[in-house]
Amino acid sequence: MTNPALVRLDEFGARAKERSEDELLDAVFFALSDPVRRAILARLGEQALLVSQLAEPFAISLQSVSRHIQVLVRAGLVRQERTGRISRCRLDVGPIYSAAIWINRYSKYWQEQFGVLAAALEEIEEQKPRPASRRKRRRRNVHGT
Repeated sequence: MTNPALVRLDEFGARAKERSEDELLDAVFFALSDPVRRAILARLGEQALLVSQLAEPFAISLQSVSRHIQVLVRAGLVRQERTGRISRCRLDVGPIYSAAIWINRYSKYWQEQFGVLAAALEEIEEQKPRPASRRKRRRRNVHGT
C-alpha cells in the first residue's frame, strides 16, 4: 500500500504522480521554513478554517495568504475542501509525522552530544575551587565579654 503522503494530487484532486520520500521531505521542510505558514498550521491545529478566517491575523493580502496555503497544500500539510467560492482548510499531520520520523533517526547523535556535554560540565564543576567557609568570628571586647 502506498503512503498517502507520497502521492501528489493535481489541482482537480486526481493522482498526478508518486513522490519520493526525499521530495516529500523537501516540500514539508520548505513549507515549514516560513513563519506565516507555521502560524497557519498552528491555527489549523485547533480547527478547520476558511481561507478568509486564516488570513485575519496577518498583515498581508488575502492573495498572499492563499499562496502560502497552496505551498502547504503541495506539501500535503493542508487539505482544502471547496464548496463554490468557499474554501475550508484542514490540517493533515501525516507529512509532519514523516518528517518527525526522519529527524528522529538523528536523535542518537544529539543525545550522545548531550552526554558528552553533561560529562564536560561535571568535570568543570569538580575543578572549580571551593570557596572557604566564611564564619563570622566574634570579637571580644576589651572587657573580656
